[in-house]
Amino acid sequence: MQRTLAIIKPDAVQRRLIGKIINRFEEKGLEIIGLKKTIISEDLAKKNYSVHEGKDFFEKLIKFMTSGPVVILVLRGKNAIGVTRRLMGSTSGHEADPGTIRGDYAICGRFNLIHGSDSVESAEREISLFFDDTSIVESEKSDLKWIDGMSDDLTGENLV
Repeated sequence: MQRTLAIIKPDAVQRRLIGKIINRFEEKGLEIIGLKKTIISEDLAKKNYSVHEGKDFFEKLIKFMTSGPVVILVLRGKNAIGVTRRLMGSTSGHEADPGTIRGDYAICGRFNLIHGSDSVESAEREISLFFDDTSIVESEKSDLKWIDGMSDDLTGENLV
């Protein structure tokens, strides 16, 4: 199972979209194994977004990400990174497809509601910035065989 990090940004928290966003992930079949609401420090925001340092939007991004509470999630599931990014939609809200989080709730690029890791390496680095091992709780779910297509447990063979 793959893990990824998602941050429900200050604009989404202020607009009371936390539950709607989390619901999208759970309905898709991703498991929340880490969850916290916090205000990100400037230092931590700079570490998380260090790949953008030197770009013209970097300082505005840091100011935005530290402007209010965020909800940080560690999600686990089959192809969790790709699934999460597709659920989020294009970076600019006005370009995001309807049915995605940004397509349904965002209109601009700067206030785009949610951050998600873009690779396995980024996910590992970002998760370690916000969570220690004691803050992540993994458990086996009985519904995973229905979500992941793992039918071996049911019939002794793969039906696909």
